[in-house]
Amino acid sequence: MANGEQGKHPLWDEHTGADPIVVTAIHSGHALREELQEIMALDEASRLREEDPFTDAWIAVSDNYILPERSRFEVDLNRARDEAVYTSAEDAWGLNLWKTPPTREMITRSQEEYDAFYKELRNIFDEMKAKHGRFVIFDLHAYNYRRHGPDEPPQPAAENPEINIGTGTMDRNFWGPLVDRFIDDLHSFDFLDRHLDVRENVKFVGRQFAQWTHDNYPQSACLLAIEFKKFYMNEWSGLGDPVQIQAIRQALASTIPGIKKSLAAL
Repeated sequence: MANGEQGKHPLWDEHTGADPIVVTAIHSGHALREELQEIMALDEASRLREEDPFTDAWIAVSDNYILPERSRFEVDLNRARDEAVYTSAEDAWGLNLWKTPPTREMITRSQEEYDAFYKELRNIFDEMKAKHGRFVIFDLHAYNYRRHGPDEPPQPAAENPEINIGTGTMDRNFWGPLVDRFIDDLHSFDFLDRHLDVRENVKFVGRQFAQWTHDNYPQSACLLAIEFKKFYMNEWSGLGDPVQIQAIRQALASTIPGIKKSLAAL
């Protein structure tokens, strides 16, 4: 897709531009195929709780993005292909997912969506490599920290940073200066008169998307798996705080100049 073009695909939205940064929020989608809706036992509120609401509000910090629209309960793009369709409670936080299990044909259709997404990622990343040499991916996620209930104490802040930067799948020695600059810029941002708690590899280190990227583009692509604690919303009601959501977008945008400088230094 040429610079400045926006494309509507049945499974995702996509836009290409001039920045050496690609943004995606692969768990922000909520849509389900009709055949899966018919056999889904999980209520919509519980499904939304395990998705990443509002992460799609932050993709416009770069002019390159790809935004999947389907729920992780249809296909989880951040798991290995043979684990990308949840078939049991053990696959999905102990939740009772299905009235009747998905058929082999349903699973195959979901895996075909998985294959289509990674094929498109390869197209995008090959173009980015050809254009920029090296580039960065913001892999935006969110995580729950009040799993015991809406009126129960949250999980300890010491083990649950507001922003966790997962770097466990990359060559940290090679990408280290860029990672350090990104974390410092994000922490230094004036976030509503305070500074965000930003730490590395405390809660998550990155999963399939990150692993695939660094396996295929080890010194061309630096994927930052950025996990936001859901402090910006009520994870039980699904309601977001628009002021904090906007401030997070501004915080991410504040890191772009430093990333471009770090890429130029490499």
